[in-house]
Amino acid sequence: MIGKPRRSGPIEKSQRVLLFLSPWLITFAVFWLYPLVFSLILSFCDYDVFHPAVFSFAGLKNYLRLFSDGDFVQSFFNTLIFVIGTTPVTTLLALTLALMVNNVSRGSQVFRSIFFLPSIISIVVTATIFKSMYSPIGALNRLLAVFGLPGQAWLIEKNLALPAIMVMNIWAYTGYYMVLYLAALKAVPRQLYEAAEVDGATEWQQFRYITLPQIHYMTIFILTVNTIRSWQVFPEVFTLTSGGPVGRTNTLVHHLYETAFRYHEMGYSAAISYILLAIIMTFSLVQMYVLQGRGRKKGKKA
Repeated sequence: MIGKPRRSGPIEKSQRVLLFLSPWLITFAVFWLYPLVFSLILSFCDYDVFHPAVFSFAGLKNYLRLFSDGDFVQSFFNTLIFVIGTTPVTTLLALTLALMVNNVSRGSQVFRSIFFLPSIISIVVTATIFKSMYSPIGALNRLLAVFGLPGQAWLIEKNLALPAIMVMNIWAYTGYYMVLYLAALKAVPRQLYEAAEVDGATEWQQFRYITLPQIHYMTIFILTVNTIRSWQVFPEVFTLTSGGPVGRTNTLVHHLYETAFRYHEMGYSAAISYILLAIIMTFSLVQMYVLQGRGRKKGKKA
């Protein structure tokens, strides 16, 4: 007689689970956990990657140095201006485009594809295209010449370089957030609008009291993700200006990169990375708390 299959005990089950999870666990430990712990230790040390033998404990020196580093302070405010200048504009444009595409009865997929196309192109490729457009003989200055306006040194003039990068960034990412908003709009029950129309609500009232509350959590998600991405802006700056002119476009991540791979100050760059992590976490948590609090107040009023 064939014996009954032996039931595995809880220990064997856990072993099988660990076996199946081991590829992910090994990848996480090697490529995520180890760099995270090592970089944290590194932020309290002096270390040069080309002179690994020179490794000494520095305490809080790297973190205290941030307060007297003019380049860090300038890169912080440049990044802050970038976040404030791009996040609200990108979000509002994405919502506007999503509302327009959602109300189009024919050809909505075509418009969706057109607006989404810039977000699937590599940001380095996009920056290279915009670099040619911003050149002295580029398309933008030629367009200004048609209207009799003088050309501008878009990436050289210190008051124009950062706004030029911000415009490119808004163009590149608006379509992605538009698709997210469009998915949220499609999920709003049609019955709510039908009931509002019966009650005589205007389009603005429907948008304010139905659409906005229904897509509230998508708005929180988009603003949080957009804020995190904006604080980490790097490829655009590296490709277009390399932090110039005179540091006007130098951002935190670009400053971190220059410190680590140009000046080889790995400990100081690790400290910058953890300060950036703290900034992103603080802004994201405050943003989510404020938006969720407003959502709860609106829900109570309703």
